[in-house]
Amino acid sequence: MTGTLRWFKSSYSSDSGGECLEVARCPQTPTAIHIRDSKNPDGPNLTVSGHAWAHFIGGAAR
Repeated sequence: MTGTLRWFKSSYSSDSGGECLEVARCPQTPTAIHIRDSKNPDGPNLTVSGHAWAHFIGGAAR
């Protein structure tokens, strides 16, 4: 399932390396948010609910 995901990074991320996360929405389950390490795209990923992701983003923006 994760092979069909469209991953993206924040517009604040650069291509110069560092620690970046990529996120993707699942087409089959739109409420699922997948998160992975951009330096290890074939590695494991974490799946959270859209509600949990919104809380995370809200806390990070403070």
